[in-house]
Amino acid sequence: MLVLGIESSCDETAAAVVEDGRRILSDVVATQIPFHAKYQGVVPEIASRKHTEWIWGVVEKALSDAGVKAAELDGIAVTARPGLVGSLLVGLSFAKGMAYSLGKPYIGVNHILAHLYAPQLEAPVDYPFIGLLVSGGHSIISRVADFDEIEVLGTTIDDAAGEAFDKVSKYYGFGYPGGAVIDRLAASGDDHAFHFPKPSLHKGEHRYDVSYSGLKTAAIHQLDQYRKPGAEATPENIAASFQRAAVDILLDRLYRAIEDTGLRTVVAGGGVAANSYLRRELGARAEEKGLTVRFPPLSLCGDNGAMVAGLGCRFLERGDRSGFDLNASARVPLFRRIGR
Repeated sequence: MLVLGIESSCDETAAAVVEDGRRILSDVVATQIPFHAKYQGVVPEIASRKHTEWIWGVVEKALSDAGVKAAELDGIAVTARPGLVGSLLVGLSFAKGMAYSLGKPYIGVNHILAHLYAPQLEAPVDYPFIGLLVSGGHSIISRVADFDEIEVLGTTIDDAAGEAFDKVSKYYGFGYPGGAVIDRLAASGDDHAFHFPKPSLHKGEHRYDVSYSGLKTAAIHQLDQYRKPGAEATPENIAASFQRAAVDILLDRLYRAIEDTGLRTVVAGGGVAANSYLRRELGARAEEKGLTVRFPPLSLCGDNGAMVAGLGCRFLERGDRSGFDLNASARVPLFRRIGR
């Protein structure tokens, strides 16, 4: 089955052709980073305008790179939620029009489920497993029962992990996007120069939830309070110490979920899954704890059309179809169980 995947949930215009939900024939991503860098964050109206300008060219290149004609497609998959509504509508409207003109089925998919499917494009992963989705908009620890079924165990109660990276980077003028810049600076810094606090979250049911507001405040407004004697407040040391604290918060909750569920396979996805410290630490613990850990290749950590096409193929194979009345949605309900 040949499926075209279209992704436009935020600031990447992406399209890919995937065969049988596994084999990537093409993967095209047009990044908008230069257009948002001066604002140190994504401007929704700029994002939707760029998607409108670029989407046809990106889709055309994806088909060309794959050596596939549009008429040869078996279906189209497109991100329908969650994300920036204006951006989502560009991709969704394009997919509807293309599906209608070609007489092909199409399916709207959940961006969160697509990220958790991304490692499957490299090699199959048996269900169930613990899913760790970390990006600019999401920090989710879940039990993934199948490609279309996850149980959310924990999430952020304030900022997502990637958002916290961006805000700290913006405050210190490190650059944009913050996650990549901090990771690069941290490589030559002392990650014990500052002993930043971790959230306690003692009140309520927060065994697997994370919080970044306290860490962000400590790194921005209380830096000297947490500095190790003799350590210098260099960009590299700040970045390394912040990165270690931010990732360790995630890992603490992740190991709780592993212990409580008994699941020994962890699948990570999302932009922060490209973080070198997260990959290194989780990889090291995997051998120690007897875990199987799967990360997507770096090219599939960020938003991409391949993960959308791969996931969409699974739905289309099952006979699922979306109607032309499907609308985009900025959010998915934050109840503890979410589907397509």
